[in-house]
Amino acid sequence: MIYAIILAAGRSRRMGAQKLLLPLAGKPVIARIVDELLASPVHKVLVVVGRDGKAVQAALQGRSVGFLSNPDPAGDMLGSIRCGLRTIPTGCSAVLVVLGDQPNVTSGLVATLIAGFTESRQGIVVPTHQGHREHPVLFAARFRDELLSRHDGVGLRGLLDAHPDEVASLEVADSTLFRDMDTPEDYRRELTCNAR
Repeated sequence: MIYAIILAAGRSRRMGAQKLLLPLAGKPVIARIVDELLASPVHKVLVVVGRDGKAVQAALQGRSVGFLSNPDPAGDMLGSIRCGLRTIPTGCSAVLVVLGDQPNVTSGLVATLIAGFTESRQGIVVPTHQGHREHPVLFAARFRDELLSRHDGVGLRGLLDAHPDEVASLEVADSTLFRDMDTPEDYRRELTCNAR
């Protein structure tokens, strides 16, 4: 059983508006990501929200996802990851951490990561592009307690650095899958690319 945790608690300061709610190819950015995850082999999708939680929930109405509120949305990503990790059940085998501002993540990419996790028998699977580590990151649920108690200030990078022999890197040729969307310029780029 694999749980996906979507980090959606950010305040989108650089965008000037809540970027997860911006329309892209007919639906809000966050809905695009959730729909891809729901079409993937993950068993449950959790969305960690912050100040704009009600609006994010409204944008995802009718979708089978769980919502968690980060009490410190101004904190780092690890705080949101921990919100999700505290709720995963004991039967969970792995956790996929997904950024809420990567609108081009696909169900195919997620399926590839899960297959890599199963086939490699490594505890952590990371997609890479030209040798550079990207998101989403998939890791065994046995790392839950470690992430809840360690790696403050460094987050998932700390986990990867602590267990280099457990990391399976999967090279992915398509860099567009990993583009994030932080600024109005990024959003305009995505509007153009997704209009083709």
